[in-house]
Amino acid sequence: MLIAGFPAGAWGTNCYMVAPAAGEECVIIDPGHQATRGVEETLKKHRLKPVAVILTHGHIDHVASVVPVCGAHDVPAWIHPEDRYMMSDPEKALGRSFGMPLMGELTVGEPDDVRELTDGARLKLAGLDFTVAHAPGHTKGSVTFQMPELADVPSVFFSGDLLFAGSIGRTDLPGGSHADMLQSLARVCLPLDDSTVVLSGHGEQTTIGRERATNPYLREVAAGLEAGGTAAPRRGM
Repeated sequence: MLIAGFPAGAWGTNCYMVAPAAGEECVIIDPGHQATRGVEETLKKHRLKPVAVILTHGHIDHVASVVPVCGAHDVPAWIHPEDRYMMSDPEKALGRSFGMPLMGELTVGEPDDVRELTDGARLKLAGLDFTVAHAPGHTKGSVTFQMPELADVPSVFFSGDLLFAGSIGRTDLPGGSHADMLQSLARVCLPLDDSTVVLSGHGEQTTIGRERATNPYLREVAAGLEAGGTAAPRRGM
């Protein structure tokens, strides 16, 4: 399996391309702010043909390049219905203004073909299997994508802005909920095997085992402690 990724744009959002191997079809995950050039360079380098874009949530740092990427390759974009409006109205999703210089760099709107994700759905794309888990907390429509363990590859978990190395996503933007975040961590992350590789929306690669042992939020959930007044860290948007 081939997974190629790079941090894009002002927020350093990780964009991933996933394929069975070089020279084959691929899926693009979270083409965000200023990601178009990196996507095209990565596709060319590995001789990949996109068949779909899948989105962990609707914040502009994860979806800003969806329209040009989908348009260039005539592929659909998949997003949870709770976050779909964010593609056309990013300021409403953030509850604040971006500022005109940054707005000038964004492509706002939906691609021609938008399909909606549901909890527990199994997507078969580019010869790959992705299991969708609805994981609200960062946004109402946040989702994760898990790929099954293969003979020579551990399970891979695309966590979006749910779980980071040593941290979790912020919950102070419209639609965010710290209580929902903790519930999503418990329901979606804790059942995963320690060997599961976590590829998040921001920052470095990690594993569920490492986060179970060291991530203060995941440890808190695992211990069954109350969330109290602890503020979520400022990650992502």
